[in-house]
Amino acid sequence: MPDRAYFLPAFLLLGLPFLVFLMLWSGGKRLNKSAGWIGVIITAAGLFVSVLFSDPDVLHIVRFTWLHIGNTPIEISFRFDTLTCVMLIVVHFVALLVQIYSISYLHHDENLHRYFAFIQLFLFSMIGIVLSGSLLVMYIFWELVGLSSYLLIGFWYHKPRPVWAAQKAFVLNRIGDAAFLAGILMLFYYIGSTDFEVLSVTVDSISPGILTAIGLCLFGGCMGKSAQFPLSGWLPDAMEGPTPVSALIHAATMVAAGIFLLARISFLLTFDARIGIAVIGTITMLIGAVKATQVWDIKRVLAYSTMSQLGLMVLAVGMGSWQTAFFHLTTHAFFKAGLFLSAGSVIHAITPSENDSAFDPQDMRTMGGLRKALPITFICFIICSSALAGLPFFSGFLSKDAIITESFLWAAEHGPLAYIFPIVTIFSAGLTAYYMTRQVWLIFFGEKRYGISKSVHPHESPLLMYGPMLLLAGLSVFVWFSWNPFNAVSGWFPSFIGLSESAHLIWVPFVATGITFIAIFLAYRQATSENPFGINWETQSTPEMPKQGFSWLREYSNEKYFLVPFSFIADLSKRFEKHVIDAFVDFIAKGSVVAAHLVSWGDRNVVDGGVKLTVFSIRTAGQAVRGLQNGKIQSYFLVTVVGVFLLILWLVSV
Repeated sequence: MPDRAYFLPAFLLLGLPFLVFLMLWSGGKRLNKSAGWIGVIITAAGLFVSVLFSDPDVLHIVRFTWLHIGNTPIEISFRFDTLTCVMLIVVHFVALLVQIYSISYLHHDENLHRYFAFIQLFLFSMIGIVLSGSLLVMYIFWELVGLSSYLLIGFWYHKPRPVWAAQKAFVLNRIGDAAFLAGILMLFYYIGSTDFEVLSVTVDSISPGILTAIGLCLFGGCMGKSAQFPLSGWLPDAMEGPTPVSALIHAATMVAAGIFLLARISFLLTFDARIGIAVIGTITMLIGAVKATQVWDIKRVLAYSTMSQLGLMVLAVGMGSWQTAFFHLTTHAFFKAGLFLSAGSVIHAITPSENDSAFDPQDMRTMGGLRKALPITFICFIICSSALAGLPFFSGFLSKDAIITESFLWAAEHGPLAYIFPIVTIFSAGLTAYYMTRQVWLIFFGEKRYGISKSVHPHESPLLMYGPMLLLAGLSVFVWFSWNPFNAVSGWFPSFIGLSESAHLIWVPFVATGITFIAIFLAYRQATSENPFGINWETQSTPEMPKQGFSWLREYSNEKYFLVPFSFIADLSKRFEKHVIDAFVDFIAKGSVVAAHLVSWGDRNVVDGGVKLTVFSIRTAGQAVRGLQNGKIQSYFLVTVVGVFLLILWLVSV
């Protein structure tokens, strides 16, 4: 199919959501009832166009000139290839289910028109990133994704916490975006273009050192959008937005953008750049997994889980296997969206029917025993949790197994020290199984702790909510990606994205599965202990409600791993200001005082003294002369004789 035929799908995929955004934004509250269904219809149309024009075996590029800078034309280009095909379907599909879910979940909200307008803007921005044929075009939509996330996270702008979380996300992403822009400008300087096709054939003209710097700068954009250390602090706090927004951000849009960027620029990454990327991914993966074991908020556990899984994907890219990272990105999109929507169903079920400020429906310590009250939600949560934990026969097992296998093969090529990466990866996988077992138990098993509030009456969610949940849970099973539940590379999807089976380590699935089951067993033992997961029930104000058992306000992590470096820099700056800048200013001030005293003394004794001496001399001479001018003839004769004598003396001496 000729490339000019792809002007139409590019126009429809980008134009429809943007036009709907303008319509819903300007339409106001009178569109509240229909806004959700309008968004669903337009997103379904985008999904249809994505499937209809899917041609992954052939590269199609749509380009036109935007402007000229000197003699250099700046082109807007859109690209249709295998990556585009997969991402368009995933983004549209998840966004479609999220919007269907949101119609019921947020039916009581008075600003639904604004909510669905922002989702359409978000969708427009993410589609622009997916279609981008150059880094410049991608950067334009990259910034729009940041704006969209700011608007959605802070959707409830009348509450201080969402506003703060939105600002935090916006600021931390700007730091990464600045590095991203620096990399783009460096490519412009050395090559004169950021088009992916041009870069692929001219990248060898750049020296390895410069290319490493460019790759790390571009990776800075991924650090912001995909919440990598140390710019990951915004992701857990983004949970302040509506729960369906969390599903959209964590599954198919914002955080996926960074991994998609790395897949696009993989040919630009030198070995040194990839090592740095692998280190950052490993740190993020481990921190996210550890943090997820320490929080009680149902959504923040999933947020830290997303952070950890993104670190795993980044690690895969660092080891030179962007295909396995993209594979895990795809499977993760389905089961993580299912987990967030299921978490929203739990929150919806136990939200107090009356104003009960002491009860937090997101604190897992206020849940328990919900398995029978929420049977469909329980099934969906169990399936998606199993996929995230990496249990066999689920999609997450296949993609994690592929990454772990690649990590061991990569370590075998680069020496004993490189085995740190696969070992930490398996350990993090065990932590994932542990905290997901912990979460499942706290929500669905054990004592019914929600009984502390008489206004909580758990109930299953309506069809518009559990329908998308069931669909996402079904897509978390292995059969959609490979007929072999223990070998991912033999499946159709890895082959579709270009992942070839270089070697298969038969022991990796058994070791990974063994670590997973050990972690589940440890979590189960902790769950059935007298003090499960550190919940203190000893001091109680009433038989039902513990006084110290849990805080009724959600816990917010200080994100010390992000704040400590900045605190160190602030302390260093304070010391520098005190001991260098302030000392220098004090020296100048004291020196100025001393100099002023010296100038004052000179003014009094030299300048004023000279003037007074001159006046004194003239006055004295005048008084002496005035004494001779007294009107007496003998005085005049005396003056005349003295004058003649002095004249003769001068003539003789000359």
